[in-house]
Amino acid sequence: MRSTEVDAYIVEIKATPELHPLFHRFGIAYRWYAMLAVVSANIAAVLASTIINVAVPDIMGAFGIGQDDAQWLATANLAAATISMLCSAWMVSRIGLRGTVLLGMSIFLLGSLMGGLATNLETMVVSRILQGIPAGLLTPLSMTVIFQVFPLGKRGLAMGISAIGIILAPAIGPAAGGLAVDALSWRYVFYLGAPFSVMSLILGSIFLPGRGESKPAPFDWFGLILLTIALISLLIALSNGEQDGWNSNRILGHFFIAVLFGTLFVSWERRQSHPLLALELFAQRNFAIISTVGFVFGAGLYASTYLVPLFLQLVQHLTATASGFLLMPAGFIMVLIFPLSGRLADRYDQRMLITVGSAFFALAFWLLASADASTSFWTLAYWVVLSRIGVGLVMPALQMGALAGIAQANLNAASGSFSFMRQLGGAFGVNLSSVLLEQRTQMHRASFIDSQTYANSDVLEVMQSLGHYAAQLGFSGTETWNAARFMLLQMIHSQALIAGFKDNFLILSLVFLAALVPTWMLRRSVSPTRAG
Repeated sequence: MRSTEVDAYIVEIKATPELHPLFHRFGIAYRWYAMLAVVSANIAAVLASTIINVAVPDIMGAFGIGQDDAQWLATANLAAATISMLCSAWMVSRIGLRGTVLLGMSIFLLGSLMGGLATNLETMVVSRILQGIPAGLLTPLSMTVIFQVFPLGKRGLAMGISAIGIILAPAIGPAAGGLAVDALSWRYVFYLGAPFSVMSLILGSIFLPGRGESKPAPFDWFGLILLTIALISLLIALSNGEQDGWNSNRILGHFFIAVLFGTLFVSWERRQSHPLLALELFAQRNFAIISTVGFVFGAGLYASTYLVPLFLQLVQHLTATASGFLLMPAGFIMVLIFPLSGRLADRYDQRMLITVGSAFFALAFWLLASADASTSFWTLAYWVVLSRIGVGLVMPALQMGALAGIAQANLNAASGSFSFMRQLGGAFGVNLSSVLLEQRTQMHRASFIDSQTYANSDVLEVMQSLGHYAAQLGFSGTETWNAARFMLLQMIHSQALIAGFKDNFLILSLVFLAALVPTWMLRRSVSPTRAG
């Protein structure tokens, strides 16, 4: 391609100086090479964050832990990603896009190796943190790169196309993870992201720019410490409140620490010339509202990603492989939806896309609230497909809405702040859904047990049937009655677990409907572009 054409394109997109030689070397096609280098890193991170869910039941059995402890495998990863997202903009200014990707993927590979070799829960949680840190650093970079190398009117399409690779990860990942769990061991799910991280290391070293000439701003280490303490204290309080008692000194102490350090964080950030979180962006009406919608959407999305595989294996008693294959059609639907919705986000009112997508998600989980152990495989797959159509419609619109009207100099900060809010919602969504599942299951179990009195003729009939079954298994005398009672309690627990999942799914449906309220408070920051 002629140099004049490249120069004209550089002027059109207002590319930063460090991108100029790369465009001249590779031509306008360079924009796709740069995007691929970052997307492959994000694929590795997305695989790590979602593929673990199909292995949770096996990990619970291997380490003898309950669901309340197992949720930390997801929560720790999301919390680490949430906090590290705020370091992304500074890291790019310090060591450049290339250095950020190379460092992030190196940390990711270390975490993957540690997770696969872990011999206890604590080591595994540390490995999940190490996998989460690069996820947070690199997630905002996809949007940043797209806004730097694609012109206005093409960015929504680019986001949709870039999302294909990222969406293929959770589409194929659970099935591949399920096969690895059933054929080999749960340990191998930690290694499935390694090829993409190696690919990102190679592509990033070739196609991504180094550090610019501008002097990096000082990093807000004190703000990072305040935020970390506040977030960890809050997540610990929420995850242990049911077990320790919400009024216990330990839980109240964690809540107090969370509020205190959260308040100190906000106060500190407002006084900094180079804050960790760009609070001034939230003074812009659209950015504040779209970040709120992103928080709610992240909470519901990550909670659903955590709950559905658990439901399939604990209630439907599907194998990890079958659970993964049930989720595959939904992933492939998103591959088709994302480019289309990205194009629509360039052309039409983003509020409409968010509304329609949220409605699909709410409908899907309202239907899932009626599911039980007898619901057919393909019915469940269809309902999950509906939810992922919603995701495909909402995500490009949210991303475009978050960065629309943001000055070029603030793109990194805005991208990181929006991604922070969405990921923060995800951490809370997984944590709260896990707590709620445990709480509602116990409540239903207690209620069911209270209703199982021997004055009830139905209970006596069930006990007699179970007694005959126990006798056929070889029990005799009082053992027969004890075995029948044990089986009745197991049946009660199964029904209570189903009821707990139903409550969670119904709440998720309401959460996505609630997201419609702030959505329609948005103003259009950019008129829809109907030109090709």
